[in-house]
Amino acid sequence: MATFTIYGNFIIMKMESLIGKVQSVDTGNISVKVDKEELLNSVQINQIVQVRSTKTGEKIIGLISKIMRKAVAEKIEGSAEPDYVVENVIRINLVGTLIEKSGTDKNIFKRTLNTVPSIDADCFLLQGTNLSSFMNTISSNSTNPLKIGKYTISETSNANLDGNKFFQRHAVIVGNTGSGKSWTVANILEKATALKSVNSIVFDLHGEYKPLKNLANTILLKIAGPSDKPSDNDIIFLPYWLLSYEEIEALILDRSDSNAPNQSRALFDLIIKYKKQQLEKEDKQDVLNNFTVESPIPYNISDLLEELLYQDKDETQPGAKAGTTKAGPLHDKLTRFIQRLKSKKADKRLNFLFNSDNELLKYDWFLSLINKLMDFGNGKGLKIIDFSEVPSDILPLITGLIARLVFSIQQWMNEEKRHPIALFCDEAHLYIPANTKGGIEENGLQSFERIAKEGRKYGISLVVISQRPSDVDKTILSQCGNFIAMRLTNPDDQNVIKRLFPDNLGDFAEMLPILDIGEGLIVGDASLLPSRVVMDKPRIEPSSATVDFWDEWNKEKKEIDKGIELAVESLRKQQK
Repeated sequence: MATFTIYGNFIIMKMESLIGKVQSVDTGNISVKVDKEELLNSVQINQIVQVRSTKTGEKIIGLISKIMRKAVAEKIEGSAEPDYVVENVIRINLVGTLIEKSGTDKNIFKRTLNTVPSIDADCFLLQGTNLSSFMNTISSNSTNPLKIGKYTISETSNANLDGNKFFQRHAVIVGNTGSGKSWTVANILEKATALKSVNSIVFDLHGEYKPLKNLANTILLKIAGPSDKPSDNDIIFLPYWLLSYEEIEALILDRSDSNAPNQSRALFDLIIKYKKQQLEKEDKQDVLNNFTVESPIPYNISDLLEELLYQDKDETQPGAKAGTTKAGPLHDKLTRFIQRLKSKKADKRLNFLFNSDNELLKYDWFLSLINKLMDFGNGKGLKIIDFSEVPSDILPLITGLIARLVFSIQQWMNEEKRHPIALFCDEAHLYIPANTKGGIEENGLQSFERIAKEGRKYGISLVVISQRPSDVDKTILSQCGNFIAMRLTNPDDQNVIKRLFPDNLGDFAEMLPILDIGEGLIVGDASLLPSRVVMDKPRIEPSSATVDFWDEWNKEKKEIDKGIELAVESLRKQQK
């Protein structure tokens, strides 16, 4: 056990904690020679060491990345055969500098190297109170920290993140099913809801975050199902007229159709026509002068469909001879397009998109939707949106639509009025895919890519949550500056995270497959030191607990028939 003496904030290390002297120095790595074998047995991979600096009042901090015993040949004078000497060597990755302050000033840790160690510089192992003191130093990097758990190597020290940097630089939370990923997300959300003006949206694909509705400042919303009505509280409709021109094309236009260019042009012209009519009806002259096909202005799709039918079958124009007529230019060229549009409009699963209620066609309805999504007052700062009834084939389009609306509002808002908002994208691999398969996925992905690249300047943060990081878009992952990686056993997933970790962390990511449940590696701008952390258990757990098959099978169950019967009827009604 190391002994120590503290003078003010200075930690004076005794010789018992000296593990060796620097043998070689590289740009971000050093090798330390350990003379005593018992000292070699006391160190472990990823333990923290402190190396003397050439600057007074500074210590260089490193992580042990490799422990080696090697035989070195030494030529002995007068002998034909060399003699072999065993050397014990520790490889260390340098990660930052500890600046020691005197008096009442706090020590400071920086993720920069002001100097590199000199040859034969002393290297000490941080243990016990010394370790706790150092971990407390790196955890006190903010006046209002985000406490996420306890350090594995120092269970008495809180693992705090800089909440500003965590959301400013975007974040990734990954881990296999059952690794504690949902707990970690719930823990962060719980800490966020304790803040006075939290503003976040959670994309909840399977309803597992429903229990969090009991947190302060939280509201549970749901994308409308087949039987929901616009008058229902806490239900979200996303009518077709909110879609951009490219998005509605991707939804109903078949590019392989030989008449696709004609269909596309007809759609464009009619959207402009009916949006213009709506603005004239509302007497919105200032908007009328500048609106585009992308402007979120209501129009009645039934009117548009009726006009398409007329152009396809009944529209005529003057013929070559006086007094004669001929079929219009779009005759029989819109038939398949009309059929696809009718099918979408009649699909009850798309009630949230094609509902024809007059309430959804009001000019002011858009403002009420944005307030529902982005308002952080009246105890509704955290919005958990249930996407469980959205068909999987258009899920990327709908999640991307919400992301685009949030980005657009933030972009057009006066800077002094802008309030930061975070998007928590659960199961991100389902709608932010690494490999897109069509226009719907591509259009949805573009919205998230834009937020990843430009969101910071408009106060929008992205938190990407996935159990399969190898299936998530690499551009978006590369824009994230913070990583919380729980247990990952798939080699492809591990490699993705390893490539995103900084080079000087060496084999730090090799721990990914051996992490315990609820343990994670934290790397990034929000954490001064790459750390292995045991995450706090949230007060309200998400409904994602792993089912105990063997124990459940061992219990006597009754009335299972009624459960199946209710499920069958719910499936038929598309309503639980």
